Amino acid sequence: MKENVSTPIYSLTPFTLLDYPHKSACILWFAGCNMRCLYCYNPEIVLGKGSLSFGKILSFLYSRKNLLDAVVFSGGECVMHKNIIPLISEVKKMGFLVKIDTNGSSPEVMQKLINKDLIDYIALDYKAPKSKFEAITQSDLYDPFEKTLDLILQAKIPCEVRTTYHSELLLDDDLETMIQFLQNKNYSGNYYIQYFKNNVETLSKLERSNNKIDCEKLSTPTIKVVLRE
Repeated sequence: MKENVSTPIYSLTPFTLLDYPHKSACILWFAGCNMRCLYCYNPEIVLGKGSLSFGKILSFLYSRKNLLDAVVFSGGECVMHKNIIPLISEVKKMGFLVKIDTNGSSPEVMQKLINKDLIDYIALDYKAPKSKFEAITQSDLYDPFEKTLDLILQAKIPCEVRTTYHSELLLDDDLETMIQFLQNKNYSGNYYIQYFKNNVETLSKLERSNNKIDCEKLSTPTIKVVLRE
């Protein structure tokens, strides 16, 4: 792939054992996002500009062949970036597994990635039920999110669904609605809840969150609600 003169990647985490289940990986943090989630604790990435070109990233990855198992594409929203498909293609050619962290806002791109067999694992952010989606994300992208979820489940790609919980934004009834929605889609397995991080900089000024939910009570026979620290 030719050197891309743009620098879409905000930063690189060269090593992690936490972000791809049971694999060693690096993380590419893409600048920019098409949502403005009130609780977002990566404002510098969402509102900032990138500093790394695809060429520099590929050079780094060549040096990590046979040392890392996987590459995590995160952000921001990685899937919205121009030339993301050629970059992922190059990464796959090197023999890496590919995980994508996404808000589900680009089903057309997701369909192309699935058709090309370029994704090994997906983490899909489920921001809010439809009734609260626009208020929490400051976007009208619920329908694309739902379409992306459908594509992932139809393709049977290993995936996880996750939600950031703030007690002022989501009530227990909202979580129950979201879990029922996933059940209706025939999603099964773990549904990860990550608590809002109090005392960190976020996109919007929010009251302190009372981070306390009953995972066992929310779980169903097919969906296990898991708290992710």
